[in-house]
Amino acid sequence: MRFVWAFVIGGILCVVGQALIDKTKLTPARILVGYVVTGVALGAFGVYDKLVDLAGSGARVPLSGFGNLLAVGTKAAVDEQGLLGVLTGPLTAGAAGIMAAVLAGLVTSFFTRPKSK
Repeated sequence: MRFVWAFVIGGILCVVGQALIDKTKLTPARILVGYVVTGVALGAFGVYDKLVDLAGSGARVPLSGFGNLLAVGTKAAVDEQGLLGVLTGPLTAGAAGIMAAVLAGLVTSFFTRPKSK
């Protein structure tokens, strides 16, 4: 049943993003920022955690899940380190995902050549 909820919740998040692209004049970059900020806000109030409990990766993988990760990491770091945690928390929480993206880009760059458009 968890796979069904992951598919449904992840699908809804994707459909909302696609509808925003198709029906508004928002750029994809603004939609990206909106998803991350929404994830941060919902994570700060503890609402996003309930969604993650229900949908698992269907809620963690989209950009709103990254925003939630930043909020949770910041809260944990502030509890441990005080005000310095505001700066270190988001980077510490998101370090594995950020590093995976950087390494994937690096490995991809070895096998492809850039082309001008």
